[in-house]
Amino acid sequence: MDTELAGQVVVVTGATANIGRAIALAFASKGARVVAVGRDREAGERVTAEAQARGAQRAVFVEEDLLDPAAAIRIAEAAAELGSIAVLVNNVGGNVGTGLFVESDPNTWLGDLDLNLLTILRMTHAILPDMIERQAGRIINIDSTAGLVGDYLLPLYSTAKAAVHGFTRTLAKEVGQHGITVNCVAPYGTMAANPAAFSRGSRFHPQSDFFQKLGKSSPEDRGENEAPGRRAPERPGATGRHRRRRVVPCCQQHQFCHRPDTAGGGRDPALIERELR
Repeated sequence: MDTELAGQVVVVTGATANIGRAIALAFASKGARVVAVGRDREAGERVTAEAQARGAQRAVFVEEDLLDPAAAIRIAEAAAELGSIAVLVNNVGGNVGTGLFVESDPNTWLGDLDLNLLTILRMTHAILPDMIERQAGRIINIDSTAGLVGDYLLPLYSTAKAAVHGFTRTLAKEVGQHGITVNCVAPYGTMAANPAAFSRGSRFHPQSDFFQKLGKSSPEDRGENEAPGRRAPERPGATGRHRRRRVVPCCQQHQFCHRPDTAGGGRDPALIERELR
């Protein structure tokens, strides 16, 4: 099928690992001109080399940290050297803090919002004027099911992801008149099998301690099990039944991944609750 992507400039943020990497390589296989954005130059060069091998007309890596407010403009300028940007994939995201909201530090709240929401706003704002002028463009925001149902122990992450859904809907109404589409994809748990898909910033990188921190955020790991004469509070599950959550091994690589579990339940421990980029 002709996707008409051959020769089109596609910008993918967070392109050095997992979902972003797979997206960049998929566009490469259609002959697009791929601009892979990330912080890990070594991983970025691996992505662009594979993109070329898969058929990309061009593939360049732009080393930028989107937490820098000026980075989006620099990325747009670098991409413009390959031509007008036809597709923007806002994939960058991740976790800054974990734990119960009541125990969170207000000074850290903006971290999750900046990484998961403001990076998308800045990147979109940088490329949108040119798309409007050309009356054409595609914007794809990679979100999370956390934005729809909320992830336990990740209150700020879930809040930011919910905001991405709202922004996507609103912007789609605003720019549809200019021939621009805006869509949102909300993955559940994903994990790459290829070690090359883990950049240094990936929560799945062997050197990352994210899952250990997440595990220690649970009541069980903090020693807050039921005390004599007192029942531990229960939280309602998605179906309205009350379920408790506990930390269990998800795979051989990670000691802890968080998933809902019911006493005597039978869910596959290889399932993780959501994708962590």
